[in-house]
Amino acid sequence: YIGGGSTEYVVGRAGEDPSFHTSTQMGSVRFTERFLEADPPSPDELQRLADAVRDTVPDVQAEHAIAVAGTATSLAAIDGAEEVHGYRLGLASCERIAAMLAGKTVEQRRNVPGLHPDRAPTIVAGALILTESIRSLGLSEVEVSDRDILHGAALRAG
Repeated sequence: YIGGGSTEYVVGRAGEDPSFHTSTQMGSVRFTERFLEADPPSPDELQRLADAVRDTVPDVQAEHAIAVAGTATSLAAIDGAEEVHGYRLGLASCERIAAMLAGKTVEQRRNVPGLHPDRAPTIVAGALILTESIRSLGLSEVEVSDRDILHGAALRAG
């Protein structure tokens, strides 16, 4: 889960309690404010942001990942997903989309097909957080879900 102020990582197997979970102080709004000043962002700003993400991602292994929330669903839509829920978003696609978004101004990003205009100011940081998370976890793709933590809590409550 990539939020505005934090990113959550949860590791486990279906039907079991998580074996690992953490909430980081790394979110799309927080990292935009901390690292990205130029419009479009400079290569140095992008590098510092990517380095900070790699330093923040927990050192865990995963065989499969599910990415939830607006960054993941936005990148899936930009990638051309007809249905974002269950879409397999590859690392190469994330890299391509992140580079494309980083090369545009906020106003240009507001017109990117698949991206809600309100996400334009913070999507570059979100895209880099997702991209570097996939890479750091040693994965080639993530499964995108339009469901979130509240959906899981409701299922668990029965």
